[in-house]
Amino acid sequence: MATIYDVAKLAGVSPATVSRVFNGTSVSADKVTAVRAAAKELNFTPNRAARTLRRQSSEVIALVIPDIENPYFTEMARGVEDVASEAGYSVVLCNSDAQVEKELTYLRIAMAENMSGVILAAASDSTNLDEILATGRPVVAVDRSTGHDIDGVVMANRDAGRQATEHLLKSYRRVAYIGGPEHIETATDRAEGWLLAHRAAGLEAPLDLLRYSSFRVDGGRSVMEELLALPEPPDAVVAGNNLIGVGAIQVLTEHSLTPPELGVAVIGSLPFTTLSPSAVTVVRLPARHMGVMAARMLLARIRGDKQPARTVVLRNEVQAASAVR
Repeated sequence: MATIYDVAKLAGVSPATVSRVFNGTSVSADKVTAVRAAAKELNFTPNRAARTLRRQSSEVIALVIPDIENPYFTEMARGVEDVASEAGYSVVLCNSDAQVEKELTYLRIAMAENMSGVILAAASDSTNLDEILATGRPVVAVDRSTGHDIDGVVMANRDAGRQATEHLLKSYRRVAYIGGPEHIETATDRAEGWLLAHRAAGLEAPLDLLRYSSFRVDGGRSVMEELLALPEPPDAVVAGNNLIGVGAIQVLTEHSLTPPELGVAVIGSLPFTTLSPSAVTVVRLPARHMGVMAARMLLARIRGDKQPARTVVLRNEVQAASAVR
């Protein structure tokens, strides 16, 4: 079995340099490349258990997300894993099912296992991080804030809701909004964007068309059915996330109202649909980049960054439907 000394000899560096590379300490890029290449050639794996005892934390970080089945979060997880792996860290993916109690269990596991830090998409606005923050472990919030003074990476959610609605208002009169749970800020911020777009157009927002549900396919389905059953149904709808969009489009298809007959704008890329992408306006969210940024921020904190907490807001990209009514 290869040792740190074998890696150092093959890479042409000192054993201390090898140790610094695998401990995440600042080392020149050429030496990092040489050490990692030598380690790969020799099939060398650092003794994580021994290093954990020395450093009082493992080279493992937890990524806690509310819905592992949502491609948006799995794309984000890919960004986290890419950055963490390059830095010599492993990622444990935890699915909270948007349940605060389950989320807390994972946070306590992260403490018990001496994980170095946590990236968290909070299950609720009632998420409590006091316990884990008291240990000194860094936590970075993604997708939504937590109310704690920690780093965060979020989307420009009001802009996303506004952009989606503005595009539909060019061709439609009664534009509905279907959001996720009302206690999740991404849902309410995007709804605020829906309201702002109406005001900017000099229109009174139809509040009977403002609805909240779950961020899942069944949420989009149930609310779309409710909207179509109204005495004056909408002629267009903004879906507050990708899965809501899938559910809404399924119902519209069943009612022979596929876009552009009834306009649809989706916040987040559609993961699966039988429609031509050109029939639906999509506000693309850079989920993978969010994961990359969050992982970089967390690693900086693990390595001793002491600057004040900051929040990075990522911009969206609108892909407008080419098919109009």
